[in-house]
This record gives sequence, structure tokens and C-alpha cells, in this order.
Amino acid sequence: MMLKTIPHVHIETFGCQMNESDSELVRSMLKQEGFVFTEDRERADVVLVNTCAIRENAHNKIYAHLSELRALKKQRPLVVGVLGCMAQNLKSALAEKEPLIDVLAGPDTYRQLPTLLATALEDQEQGLFQKGFALDLSEYETYEGIMPDRGCGVNAWITVMRGCDNFCSFCVVPYTRGRERSRDPRSVLLEARDASTRGFRQITLLGQNVNSYRHEDWDFAKLITAVADTAGIDRVRFTSPHPKDFPSALIEAIATHPKICKHIHLPLQAGSDRILELMGRTYSGAEYLALVDRIRHTIPHVVLTTDIICGFCSESDEDFRATALMVEQAQFDSAYIFKYSERKHTIAARKYTDDVPDRVKGMRVAQLVETQRRITLERNRRYIGKAMEVLVEGDATRSPTQGMGKTDGNITVVWDKSTGHSQPGAFITKHVFDASAATLYGK
Repeated sequence: MMLKTIPHVHIETFGCQMNESDSELVRSMLKQEGFVFTEDRERADVVLVNTCAIRENAHNKIYAHLSELRALKKQRPLVVGVLGCMAQNLKSALAEKEPLIDVLAGPDTYRQLPTLLATALEDQEQGLFQKGFALDLSEYETYEGIMPDRGCGVNAWITVMRGCDNFCSFCVVPYTRGRERSRDPRSVLLEARDASTRGFRQITLLGQNVNSYRHEDWDFAKLITAVADTAGIDRVRFTSPHPKDFPSALIEAIATHPKICKHIHLPLQAGSDRILELMGRTYSGAEYLALVDRIRHTIPHVVLTTDIICGFCSESDEDFRATALMVEQAQFDSAYIFKYSERKHTIAARKYTDDVPDRVKGMRVAQLVETQRRITLERNRRYIGKAMEVLVEGDATRSPTQGMGKTDGNITVVWDKSTGHSQPGAFITKHVFDASAATLYGK
């Protein structure tokens, strides 16, 4: 890199945990090439925006953010890079609509970022303004050999596989992150040991469908058990599995290993068999409920959470009622509930009409949210009077006078710090005296 000064980089991450993990990889690769990172956007020579393409909301946030960067770029020289799923999915539209963008890089091309950014900075010094694109999808890239650059904290994200082969009709992931490929388990375990030596107490294993993890004779149950056996690691979580192929060996591993958290995020998406078929989910409502029963029978105190989409193409009132009934039957501990938003290049965008009015989508979301709040409150109130082991994460979001942490089941607990302060990473016991639909209150 033949630059006159050391470039300072500021990175901002939107979207899922996978993007958080990717930003850690990007920091590692750029630091190895001499780039310096800054938390202060005003001091940066390069601003990178790591983007999400899953929902309309994320798009709107990112476009608003790019407007801020456009104003900043008018004031001084600045290289702007857009990374991640939105860059991959909307490459031509972004390049045409956003002339401020100098570099576009998709999730499989981050190894090229040091060269792309160095070229953009050199061009800027010479008064040239050529764009640099790296947007190829790979069948092999898993970023083996790159140890993520993590900050301090309690939880370490470890990506165990990339891409997805499911091709759910609403989902853009196969088109932005490519086909499934699993990491060598030895590199995953090396990363887990590194996280432990750096003081992380919890690891969350990431994949678009972790159930599909395969590497030689390793499946996901074997991998998560080996990670949970890592010295110094006290909790192991994972996200996300797919209901279509949830193996008994994984349920048994969760049930029996003391360090694998008794929390499963099991995306439902819809309760209507007709809508599930249109979505390409490959299971019925009855099969999903049978899996829920099997999980709860094997892991009696499991915390079960889910994702639901309201207003998918052609969803009728009857279809929606089937989803609402499923929520009542499954009794989820919590749920992420969204309006369907069409994504370019998906099967649904090509084959179906997004014909449910936005007003109707909103009403259905509001109804399900209210139902789920009631169920979550009922389930959370079961913990009142019980002692809960909590992993301290830091200050509560709403008040620095309160501490906050998570139970084994990933339920938030807050408490008054005046009764005793504990550092992040510590395990403490809190006696639950009250509960809301979002939080347990301990003392």
C-alpha cells in the first residue's frame, strides 16, 4: 500500500449477528495491512457501512445513513465503502443512485478490501474517482485462517458456516451469501480457544441453517459439543436452525450438556400450510408443533423463540388466523414479528404478487404482537420467586443505575446496582421479584 499517510477507518454495522461477525473479520484483514480504526467518524479517511438486505426497514436506515455521509463527503475528502448483503443484492442500483460510494464489496470478497480501499485512496489523492467493485459469490470462501478482531465483551460470535441452500421464496440470503459451505471444525475450535483466552465467557455459533453443518464426519451436534467443552467457556448458544431438519442428536446435546444453553430460536414464519408451501419452508404446521413437543419433552425448561412474517403474498384472513392459532398453541417465550417486504431477486419477487395491503399487514403484526406480549408476560411471571443464574453484560439500556444480564434461556434480567455491582462476564444469582413482557426484575 503506497499511501502518504496511514488511513483511518470507521466501520458501522447494520443487521444480523452474521454482519457483526463479518465486521470483525474486516477489521482484522484491514489492520494486518496497516489501516487504523477509529470510533470517531469525523476523523476517518474511510467510512465502511456493513449492510443488511433482509427487510425494508434495514434498507431505509442505510439509505438515510448514506445521506449523512453524502453531506460529510462534501466537506472533506472521504472514501465510502458499502459492504455486505445490500451491496451484493443491489449492486447496480447502488452504483447508479449513490455516486458517493467508492467501493462495493459483497460478503464473499472481503479479502479484496485492502486493495480496493488503497486504490480508492490513491485515486482520491490524484483527483481520480473510479469505483471499485468486488461482488463475486464463492462456493469455497469461509475466511479460514483469519482470526476476527473482537472488541471487549461477554459474547464472541463464531461463524461456523456461510451461505444457504434452502431457497425459501421470501429470502435473499442465497443470492447475497451464496451456497452452503461449512468451516473446518479445527479452525472453529481454535477460534473458540482464542475467544476464551481473551476473556469471553460465552460463544454464539452462527449459520443461516446450522442444522446443515457438515465437515467430513462432523455434524453440528458434534461441533457444538466440542465448543462447549472448551476450557474457560461457560455458555454456548447458536442461531439459527431450520425446523425441517432438526436432528435428535442436537436436541440431546442441548438437553444433556451443562454449558449448551437451553434456548432454541426456531423460525416458524407462518402457521398456514398453504403459506408455508408458498414460502418453500418444506414443513407443515402439524410437523412444526410436533417438533416443539419433542423439544419440550426432551428439554423441559427450554426457552423457545421464533420469527413470524405477516402479510406474505396472497395471505388471507384464514391464513392469518392459522398463524395466530399456532402462536397460541406453541406458547413461544418471545417472537420477532415482521411485515413481509419483497426483496429483489427472490423467488417470491419473481413468481408472486405482493398483494396484501400495507395497512392489513400492519394490523396483523399489531394483533400478533399483542398476543405474544400476553403469552410472554405469562411465561415470564413463572420465574417470580425463583433464583436465576445471570451472566452480567453491563448497564441496563434504560438506566445506568441498573445492571443487566441474561439467563441461560437468554431472558433479560435487570437489577438495582446500589445493592451490589458486578463486572461484565461475572455470573451472579438474582431472585426474581417481578416480570414484564420484556424483562425479569431481580434482587
